[in-house]
Amino acid sequence: MKRKGFISLMLTAGFTVPSYFSLGNSLNLFPVAPVIIPAYLKTGDTIGITSPAGFMTSAELLPAIAMIESWGFKVKVGKTIDRRDFCMGGTDQERAVDLQEMLDNPEIKAIMCARGGYGLVRIIDQLNFTNFQLNPKWIIGFSDVTVLHCHLNRQYGIASIHSKMCNSFPADPALADAVQLETILSIKKLLKGEYLQYQGPMLSINKLGKARGMLIGGNLSIIETMAGTKSDLNTEGKILFVEDTGEYLYRLDRMFWNLKRTGKLDRLAGLIIGGFKVKPDDPGEEFGKTVYDIVLEKVKDYGYPVAFDFPIGHQKNNFALKCGVIHSLDVGEKGSRLSPA
Repeated sequence: MKRKGFISLMLTAGFTVPSYFSLGNSLNLFPVAPVIIPAYLKTGDTIGITSPAGFMTSAELLPAIAMIESWGFKVKVGKTIDRRDFCMGGTDQERAVDLQEMLDNPEIKAIMCARGGYGLVRIIDQLNFTNFQLNPKWIIGFSDVTVLHCHLNRQYGIASIHSKMCNSFPADPALADAVQLETILSIKKLLKGEYLQYQGPMLSINKLGKARGMLIGGNLSIIETMAGTKSDLNTEGKILFVEDTGEYLYRLDRMFWNLKRTGKLDRLAGLIIGGFKVKPDDPGEEFGKTVYDIVLEKVKDYGYPVAFDFPIGHQKNNFALKCGVIHSLDVGEKGSRLSPA
């Protein structure tokens, strides 16, 4: 049997095969561990919604339910919706139990986190992924959900979706602008296995080049706090994307120094900088550098491509990405492009 046909047969049968990455513009290829890609969804499949971080009410959830059902999916609402323990969607035990039930339920084909906020790091070590490994499903969310993306990638090699969550669905799709709708619909398209390619702007500070590697990343402050834990990302040969919100510039500088000092920037295939909403400096305490300055200072000695202002993060143009899946990054004179390989 020809090699191409053999690989196609294995993928059809649900197996994974090794892939390869290139370091920056290097022509050398290095094997990476195979990734497990959950099954894509079909009409009639069920998406579970839970609040493993911040709280959300059933009334606030209605727009998301209506749109998800309009896509042809069923919705199972978790027990943490309408629960509240101060800023979180119920106690640690309630949130862990609700998420565990969805991880273990074979009828649920994907799990969408209701919102971000805070709380997943408090329960991640209570979760048992044994059944989930046997029956992997898409985990959907961003911000605090970066804890899950990091953990699934490092511990189990299972792909997940970094995207907007239920609190970002428009109350009335007819009144939503094009970008808001397009970003929400990108979730549906990824869940159904459609091919999505994203463009970033042409900026003089972009570092040009091409790369191919596993896409990983998420919220920068969460990635920093995962360092040294069992959820710590291995970035070697990967395309790393980062974003953040509500941080002072000096704190972002410290986070990027953490990436550099822990070796996470040393052997990347490529780097994608998404949206960064920055807190204004306190009067008299100005930091004196922009986000661009901060990043360029840390990557000046590396030859891999860097794409700035990519449409991901705590912003309207936050498109859905498949973490743990091999992508190609092309940063050129006309802008940047990220494509599934």
